[in-house]
Order: sequence, then structure tokens, then C-alpha cells
Amino acid sequence: MKIGKLSNSLLESIIIEPINKNSVDRKEVLLKPSIGEDCAALDLGENICLLSTDPITGAIEDIGKLAININANDIASSGGEPIGIMVTALLPQSITEKEIAKIIEDLYSEARKIDIAILGGHTEITDAVNKPILSCTVIGKTKKLISSGGAKAGDSVIMTKYAGLEGTAIFASDKAYLLKNVDKRILEKAKTFGENLSVIKEGEVAVKAGANAMHDVTEGGILGACWEIANCSGLGIEIEVEKIPILKETRVICDELKVNPLKLISSGSMLIACRDYKKMLCELEKAGIFATKIGIMTESGRYVIEKGKKYILSEPDVDELYKV
Repeated sequence: MKIGKLSNSLLESIIIEPINKNSVDRKEVLLKPSIGEDCAALDLGENICLLSTDPITGAIEDIGKLAININANDIASSGGEPIGIMVTALLPQSITEKEIAKIIEDLYSEARKIDIAILGGHTEITDAVNKPILSCTVIGKTKKLISSGGAKAGDSVIMTKYAGLEGTAIFASDKAYLLKNVDKRILEKAKTFGENLSVIKEGEVAVKAGANAMHDVTEGGILGACWEIANCSGLGIEIEVEKIPILKETRVICDELKVNPLKLISSGSMLIACRDYKKMLCELEKAGIFATKIGIMTESGRYVIEKGKKYILSEPDVDELYKV
């Protein structure tokens, strides 16, 4: 099978559908498993408890930082505040004590930045992996749940930051040997993109500014996330490709590696569906967050518009990261 997440059709047919059909029904469960939903949600009385889990498998450098941000972003994208995280570290026999210490330092340093507690986990040396793998489960809380499936026809689609931030940072850090023709200054700048992967701040702003749906952009890139938010909401979507912001460093590195930055893992960017896009952009700007309106939710049909022509927006395939 292909490396990366299962295709959405396969995920639906052999994972999600059987689970939802055979799982125990509990009145506390507000959100069941669904393609594109960032979190599970439980009604626990005064607060809604949010839970999410994600591994880091496509990177080597800075995996501790990535693990904290990628998981906390799921909570933020559901309108919540991340509280704590549990980390399972599966490590190869070749790893050194110094390398383990660096992973742990990255975990607690990044967790302190966003005020999230490390609650525990599991650490194991195993011949089942040939590089470090971190798998995390994060817990958060909210008073108001914002799901990926809450968009309404006519909502504007807002994107924060830039396409391909996470993938660009991973390429610059882990695949530099493939980028001999790229200026070193571009590579050094690209490595810093890993400092901008949190979407907690935009999540807080977007909830107050009237977001109907939010979705953080991970595997499958910005186009994949657009398909997922439409799929979750049971709607169509139209995205104007020329309006999607891409930094110079991302373009140069992706051109060199012959990958599409719009289909590249993009943690650090959030999709927001809202009615009043001018208010949303204004509030995000006040908070120092760069954001752009890139499209609109429609009743049906999922399309990208490029140079005046309309093309079908297909469901996400294997992320560009795994093609390198």
C-alpha cells in the first residue's frame, strides 16, 4: 500500500464505517469519528472535553516540537484550549541517549510556550522502527464546540498564514542533501518556518469573530483541507488558487523537489469558514495573524479555479512529503 494516511474512501469503508456501526453509543459523545474532523468531543457537564491523537512519522529533526503543535492544533481547531498531552515514543536501537534527551527537551520546551502540560506516556526502544516515532494524545476543553463540519453554504473560506509551512521546514531540515542547488540562505530561512506551526492564537480569535467551522491544514495540504471541510459539512466549495499565499522559500524548495506546495503538509495554517469575512480578517489582523480569503462554500460541487478555468477538486491523495 502507499505510504501515508489511508485514502479517504478506504478510511471510510474499512475503518470509520465499521467503528460507527458497531461502537457503543454513549450520550456523552458529541462527535463520532468522521473524515476531516479534528477531535472527538465529550459532554462532561460544565465543559466539553476535546480529545485528539496524531503521530509524527514524516520528520526526524524537531519531532518533539512538531508533536506538541500538531496535536494542540486539533484542539484549537475545535474551538478549545489544550490542557495536556501524553506522548508515546518508539525509538530505534541506533538512537543515542543524547538524541533522546534532545527530543524530550523539545517536547517540554514547546509545551511551555503554549501552556500545555505533559501528562505522561511511554518510551520504548524497539526494532519495529528505523527512526524515532512519536504518537500523542491531547486533551482540551471548550464551552462552545466548533467542528470541521459546521460550515454553511455562502460562508467565506479564510486561510491563515501560508501554504506548505511544515513541509518546507521538514524538507530544509531533513532533506537538505537533495537541495544542493538551493541557496543556503533560503534553506536557513525555511528551517525557521517550524517556529510558526501553532494555530492556537487564530483559533481563539476565530471563535470570537464568528467562525462556523475550523480545520487545521495537515497531510494533503491546503487543497486537501479544503476538500475535507467541504466533505465534513456536506457542501461544495470553490477555491481560487491564485489567492493562496505561498512564501518564496516554499516555492523554490518545492520547485527543486518537483512537488506541489498546495498538496504539502501545512501545519501552522488554519481554514476558517465564516459569514462575515471582513470582520474575520480584521480581527485576525489585529491579533497579528496574516490571513487571506481564498474561496467560498457552496451548495454542491467541489472546484478549484485557476487562471479563470474551473477544475474538480479531488479528494486528497498521499501527501507530497512522502513523494520525496
